[in-house]
Amino acid sequence: MTYIVGDNCIGCKYTDCVEVCPVDCFYEGENMLVIHPDECIDCGVCEPECPADAIRPDTEPGA
Repeated sequence: MTYIVGDNCIGCKYTDCVEVCPVDCFYEGENMLVIHPDECIDCGVCEPECPADAIRPDTEPGA
């Protein structure tokens, strides 16, 4: 299971989640961040740090 970034991230300027990622798997898209699934180690430390509540496990409904 990897983590994904949802639509709540669109336009968000905070990078709290990026700063705690131990493997630097976040990449900046046009208007939001994305998590590279092959680089994510599924540790979950980014999820509670996201101020926009946009990060979820990819198996969670509505993700």
